[in-house]
Amino acid sequence: MIVQMIVFGLLGIGLLFTLIRLIKGPYLSDRVVSLDTMNMIIVGVIGMLALFFENELFLDIAIVYAILSFFETVVFARYMEAKHHGHH
Repeated sequence: MIVQMIVFGLLGIGLLFTLIRLIKGPYLSDRVVSLDTMNMIIVGVIGMLALFFENELFLDIAIVYAILSFFETVVFARYMEAKHHGHH
């Protein structure tokens, strides 16, 4: 129980740092990387919730969230590439 609380605390600290980078930037690429990192930490939180509540449904939710997060990152990367080449 104590180990789970320590892990939740560390994940929370990680979310805080990525949120700061998401807000401060200064570049769009920094924000995209921090958003992707935040999504991966959230997948870890959902996985820890599955362990804490002993419910396997949370793992399915984590998998779907990770897949959607990957697509979000691809869309942002395409947007940044188009913006870099002057198509936008």
